[in-house]
Amino acid sequence: MMTDSSIHPVSGFYLGATQAKIKKNGKTDLVVIELAPEAITAAVFTQNAFCAAPVTVAKQHLQQHAPRALLINSGNANAGTGEQGLKDALQSCEWLANELGCKTEEVLPFSTGVIGENLPMDKIHLGIAQASANLSITGWAEACAGIMTTDTVPKQVSRVVDIEGHRVTITGMSKGSGMIHPNMATMLGFVATDAKITQACLQHCLIEATNLSFNRITVDGDTSTNDACTLTATQQADMPVIDSLDSAAYQQFSAVINEVMIELAQMIVRDGEGATKFVSVEVEGGRDSQEALKVAHAVALSPLVKTALFASDPNWGRILAAVGRAGVDALDINAIEIYLDDVCIVEKGGRAASYTEEAGQKVMDQSDIRIIIKLHRGNVKETVWTTDFSYDYVKINAEYRT
Repeated sequence: MMTDSSIHPVSGFYLGATQAKIKKNGKTDLVVIELAPEAITAAVFTQNAFCAAPVTVAKQHLQQHAPRALLINSGNANAGTGEQGLKDALQSCEWLANELGCKTEEVLPFSTGVIGENLPMDKIHLGIAQASANLSITGWAEACAGIMTTDTVPKQVSRVVDIEGHRVTITGMSKGSGMIHPNMATMLGFVATDAKITQACLQHCLIEATNLSFNRITVDGDTSTNDACTLTATQQADMPVIDSLDSAAYQQFSAVINEVMIELAQMIVRDGEGATKFVSVEVEGGRDSQEALKVAHAVALSPLVKTALFASDPNWGRILAAVGRAGVDALDINAIEIYLDDVCIVEKGGRAASYTEEAGQKVMDQSDIRIIIKLHRGNVKETVWTTDFSYDYVKINAEYRT
């Protein structure tokens, strides 16, 4: 969790938040973000076929205008709400547009929370006015609290970097704790920078960063109906425009965006619902990225592996079994090595000769664990970050609507 002093405001990115009483607990639940007129925004969204109304509306609006505002509510997903949900999302955009003096199509809506319930529009209307009155470039902490659902801690990352001799600020926030699985984006994320950059370069940067971060985490294998991530460049920095993917400036900028988004993604895993372990599943020696990720996800998503992790039980047979069912063609089990941190647990098709239960137990007792799988089929390496499954995961989700 970051303190306010560690968050660097982004010029041209104004945030306001309020308690609109959408959440039953009365906590902050509505956020308004106003963007500088010169700002451009890139976005990626869930691939869930039952995408929420705000996702549909946001996609449509992005095709029509450069966004001037973002509207985010928590406590209600406005998903599975049919035609009424679309009307409510559009009405919300119109209300904010009226507050800020922009077009309805220049507002992007985002929602997170319970699926299948209509938005409380009277509360949304009042909340929009209240949040708009609180707009400030220093409003990150309040906004981050306003997008949380089952999250237990806010997730914010901020950097000030030098790009080709020019000072650039990058600050982002995300929310997510459960219903987390790679399918773009497995959460809500909002990242802002004052960099000057073209739309094409910004969109390419976001897609690349998403694939290295939010699409490499999994808590439970469930992909939300509302996932979205935006990257806004307000164009306020004193620097030349980044207009080439081959330029040194773009490479530097992209590297920092990747770093920020990976850190935000890992925060989601560390705050996974009921999680007690942070687990890196690293697959080395794959022929291509697809097969390496197949193996990583098979292990990361295995309920038996995840419950063994919660119990701190070095039940290496569960990991071996998950690798074997990953669906990799012509897998040579005798060539595979599996490690818990630096402890070899599997080699030559079975338990490693050097392995002891005591060594395995020492690793499994840790809160941070690396599972390393060496396929010895090629040179590709991929990593997925995940959690264990605890009693609390079941409790949190069983009681979610109560």
